Amino acid sequence: MSDPYRAAALAYAIYGLVYLVGGLYLISQGVGVMGAPTSGATTRTMLRWGLVGLIPLVAIPWLLSRPWTWFGGLVSRPVFAWLVAGLLAIRAFKVGEIALRGGASVAAPWGGPISFQAGAVVFLAFTVIALAFVVRAAAKPRPMIS
Repeated sequence: MSDPYRAAALAYAIYGLVYLVGGLYLISQGVGVMGAPTSGATTRTMLRWGLVGLIPLVAIPWLLSRPWTWFGGLVSRPVFAWLVAGLLAIRAFKVGEIALRGGASVAAPWGGPISFQAGAVVFLAFTVIALAFVVRAAAKPRPMIS
């Protein structure tokens, strides 16, 4: 892809899909937000979190993929990309802590257990890759307006 913003949008969409599927799987296993136990994976809970997860999964790639500006260029796609990069960096830091610390485990979809540490390493890889694509797009030099 020649447009780094479209590549960033695709990378973020893949990252978002991995997080959505992974998060819903953890909820189905009784693991809630930040690793806290949840009361149960009801259909309603799964649907609610699935819909909430779809918002950034759709909105962020859409905003990254096409040029736009608001307020005379004060808020724009490059500014938004830097904001997304900052949030991804925070996520990478938090997931990296879990990857280093470890913790409990859950049943893997294919059988047997999978540790939070192993899962965090996978999530960290997707986060860092998406972060690299978004930073590459945000750092793209903008043409000077004369």
